[in-house]
Amino acid sequence: MKTVGIIGGAGYIGSYNTQKFLAEGFRVKVSTTDISKKEKYAHLQQLPHAENLEIVEMDVENKAQLESFLKGCHIVVHGGTPFQLEVPDVQKDLLDPTIKGTENFLELVQKTPGIEKVVFIASVAAMNTNFPLLPVGKAEGDSISEADTFYFSEESHPYAQAKFIANQAVDQFIADHPNIGFEITSVSPVGVMGMAMSAREDSTSMGVQFLFKNKIAPNPFIQMFYDQDVYWAVVDVADVAESVYKAATLKGLHGKNYLITSESYRVSDITLMLNKQPAAGKPAIVYQNDLAKTELGINFRPAQETLANYSL
Repeated sequence: MKTVGIIGGAGYIGSYNTQKFLAEGFRVKVSTTDISKKEKYAHLQQLPHAENLEIVEMDVENKAQLESFLKGCHIVVHGGTPFQLEVPDVQKDLLDPTIKGTENFLELVQKTPGIEKVVFIASVAAMNTNFPLLPVGKAEGDSISEADTFYFSEESHPYAQAKFIANQAVDQFIADHPNIGFEITSVSPVGVMGMAMSAREDSTSMGVQFLFKNKIAPNPFIQMFYDQDVYWAVVDVADVAESVYKAATLKGLHGKNYLITSESYRVSDITLMLNKQPAAGKPAIVYQNDLAKTELGINFRPAQETLANYSL
């Protein structure tokens, strides 16, 4: 039985990752930033095969804790930078954990014996910081794939900038270490939707679905989505977990970064589908998923199915 370490394995996407690896017969080590807050990970202890689950307190910026967490792992999934739209201190609460946490991780993982595969859960923002808007140079009707030049703007949301810079650090590490003894693969989900496994109230992905369902705009950034009726690319959270699992267990994927996406609908149609109504328009393919379908073998759920499951 091999061990997978999942950084952020009690979060929205992370919980599905934990469930998937437990179901596939792995020992699973999950990090949490504060082990005294049992309400953040108690749902994992109710999963089938939870006897093979270990919860460990770990801060990605604490090198000693991170080094200890990595020991004994054969696979490591780095999903420890949650999707956040608003934070009290952008540098302390967003940029440092995302960028410095990635740099610390890369420094230590190469020193840890026994690791066979590392999977980074990046973001569509690692390829286009303008998401959900198109990158400069693309027009409505165009599509985006892994082959396109990745787009960065200093005007983009700080979360998107952080994910882009962290992904660049991963790419640079791969280029600088051509003979490392393990594979690194990244997956870049678009707008992740579907029901959370826990009752936690700090999931931004769940919050975005609530906002879209009720057409609420807490800030100008979200209001812009409604005003422009932008296309929002959807992927089911369970499909993200399946993609992570495939990226972790298939060989020959070193250096790859896969777009993880189903269909794109205008936000007005997302609102309709979240309210159990049919979309008025048709889906578009803004982000391509051919590579993930072909190389990871993912059969993505249609957006209608994903959004119909939302019940808050």
